[in-house]
Amino acid sequence: MIYLHYLFHTYHLNFMSTNCEKVTGAFALMDSLVRHGVFHIFGYPGGAILPIYDELYVWEQNNRVQHILFRHEQGAVHAADGYSRSTGKVGVCFATSGPGATNLVTGIATAQMDSIPLVLITGQVARSFIGTDAFQEVDIFGITLPIVKHSYVVRDPRDMSQIVADAFYISQHGRPGPVLIDIPKDVGLEKIFYQPVEPKNVYLPGCRPIVKPKSKQIAKIVQMIQQSSQPLLYIGGGSIISGANSVIRELAVKFQIPITTTLMGKGIIDEKHSLSLGMLGMHGTAYANFAVSECDLLIALGARFDDRVTGKLDEFACNAQVIHIDIDPAEVGKNRIPQVAVVGDIRLVVNEILDYINNHHDIQNINDQTRSWRERIIAWKQNYPLLIPRKQDRIAPQEVLCYLSEISPEAYFTTDVGQHQMWAAQFLNVLPRHWMSSAGLGTMGYGLPAAIGVQMANLSRQVICISGDASFQMNLQELATIALYNLPLKIIIINNKWQGMVRQWQQAFYGERYSHSNMDKGSPDFVQLSKAFGILGIELHTKNSIHQVLQFFINYDGPCVLDCKVVEDQNCYPMVAPGKSNSQMIGIVKQSKKINEVVNISKLSND
Repeated sequence: MIYLHYLFHTYHLNFMSTNCEKVTGAFALMDSLVRHGVFHIFGYPGGAILPIYDELYVWEQNNRVQHILFRHEQGAVHAADGYSRSTGKVGVCFATSGPGATNLVTGIATAQMDSIPLVLITGQVARSFIGTDAFQEVDIFGITLPIVKHSYVVRDPRDMSQIVADAFYISQHGRPGPVLIDIPKDVGLEKIFYQPVEPKNVYLPGCRPIVKPKSKQIAKIVQMIQQSSQPLLYIGGGSIISGANSVIRELAVKFQIPITTTLMGKGIIDEKHSLSLGMLGMHGTAYANFAVSECDLLIALGARFDDRVTGKLDEFACNAQVIHIDIDPAEVGKNRIPQVAVVGDIRLVVNEILDYINNHHDIQNINDQTRSWRERIIAWKQNYPLLIPRKQDRIAPQEVLCYLSEISPEAYFTTDVGQHQMWAAQFLNVLPRHWMSSAGLGTMGYGLPAAIGVQMANLSRQVICISGDASFQMNLQELATIALYNLPLKIIIINNKWQGMVRQWQQAFYGERYSHSNMDKGSPDFVQLSKAFGILGIELHTKNSIHQVLQFFINYDGPCVLDCKVVEDQNCYPMVAPGKSNSQMIGIVKQSKKINEVVNISKLSND
């Protein structure tokens, strides 16, 4: 019987089903996923989703898909997220009903906040048991309504293929986001005459078409750029999602406009480029924050003016006219009213601007009128550089990350959340789609499983997870997943024995009352922990061995965990305190020393 079952499925896998034989709802799901280009699926099985996993078994045997087994559903959804961020494709995750589904919630919210396209398949109790408080029944449709772009409960297996096609379309159309498909157990088992729906066969009138901007808007934008003497490009994650890095660089170079990015916008430009100001905001560079406070024209591309960027909102770019271009109409004017607003895809809109410039030969170059602006920015860069403070022979986390960026310039980086995340954002120079970090939700435990998803999508490329000792303990069980698939992941733990950012805030704003932020007692020996999973664990605890240990770590043929024993009381600066404007940073020193020199960070007044 098993052999006949295998032959039956093989027949359908080869011929992708016909109308003359019945197949299960689970088959319709798997066939639809494969038709949408899905190969990697991240997940964890359970009772209500077993019909789908039973079907998955056959598709895996025929090498049509590969399922990556995680140790926790939260790890699986973060991996699907990391896979999507690094590839631009839709990430797919499986989980069962009840606790399996609820374990996805943090990952779904993470993806929703950062506009990541996911399709999440959850098992559900059989249709006849829905609403009876059956074993492992939860209303995951209702639970996730505020944190998904759309969601479905499949009531009829004949709708499966159309729902999958719609879900993939919705997750990628316009501003991307997660879509949930909840499938009752008996829907996966029921047999139907299956009619596949091709990916392009979707008609959803509720999805607004992406239209070209009006020529008057483009003309106005160009006019405002020409009239500006202190312009600034403010780039968010929407520009990365759009794939607009090349056209944005072309626009910036053409008019010599400096560029600053959000945490999500990292990678849009080489941060060694003369026009790059790095990241702005709460822990942005001093010169980026000075620039946004002084500019007379702010061109926001795929950014949403969130509080970690703006600081005191009514003082953010208060002297500037604003051009806001975003694909989501809900974001335009939400926090800051622009003088010109364009709803559209960033890459297409910037292309329209460049075409307009190329077709109008009377447009003047503004390099002369912005020269003094660029000179001021150069002076700010020289006087207020990012600093690596030193304390005798103790390791500064910034130095580790700075050297890592030098020896791994093309690596994919994931981070967890906290001080190490901000230091990584300050000191790593990354390529587009090579930076994966939970920005909007700030999810501790994101980095390790996300790195697994990135590595599965880029098996021959170097993937490095930067974590903290507190964040790492949120999802450390996924070391087992790394060991299971023998992934050559590199994991750096910036170990300061604290919840570092919490400690910094307690020091600065809560009278040094360190309530439950110390992680020293009870933390594992990370080297021995790694060895328990069959993964090499090494330690870095002296400054003079940083280069040697990092070179070994990067070149090691296999997964490796590096426990960096860094300065325990190091604070992340610059910092904009809550309720302050971006120009009122603490932790910067006016000096002209190079980044590698010993400096003492101290508070600088607004004067």
